[in-house]
Amino acid sequence: MKFDYDGETYEVEIIRKNNKNIYIRVKDNKIIVTCNYLTTKSTINKLINDNIKSISKMIDKSNLRKEKEDNFYLFGTKYDVIYGFNELEINGNKIYVKDKKMLEKYLDNKIKEVFSEHLKYYYDNYLEDIPKPNLKIRKMSTRWGVCDLRNKNVTLNYYLYKYDIECLDYVIVHELSHFIYPDHSKLFWNQVSKYCKNYKELRKKLKE
Repeated sequence: MKFDYDGETYEVEIIRKNNKNIYIRVKDNKIIVTCNYLTTKSTINKLINDNIKSISKMIDKSNLRKEKEDNFYLFGTKYDVIYGFNELEINGNKIYVKDKKMLEKYLDNKIKEVFSEHLKYYYDNYLEDIPKPNLKIRKMSTRWGVCDLRNKNVTLNYYLYKYDIECLDYVIVHELSHFIYPDHSKLFWNQVSKYCKNYKELRKKLKE
């Protein structure tokens, strides 16, 4: 079974399990349908045709995610990385560097510098009385940030460097707001909105 979208043909892989519902997801340029052993191909075909819009959106998100993984982004700017140079140099949208190890060292330092500066900026300009946060940076797979109220830590996801600087700022404001409202109530989102008016748009970007 095949699915055509935007000039590309995607293979439909069917995984049969002992479950009641049918699930559709996009992974590795494939549309994966998980269904019951008794589900017919005609039923699957109809389901795909009835959900063309949703599947198209999943493909777009998957392609965008893959593009970010395959290329080097630094706070929203795409760079071409050219290896084989003794010293690291950035010229326009090109980074000249010796090897991957040198690039990773530069990246670690840059992330720490930018994250620290932006956390300090928002803390210094926060009108409410909140504790001075300790910055932690960690590679996380499911969360962009964590606020530890007891230890006064704000942990930011290392991979925020791949997104626009506005996304980093939103996550910082989000975590600082948890010092006032630990939940995700309406009051909490009003607090976030006070320092980040377009937080809904930035949340959407981080989900792509």
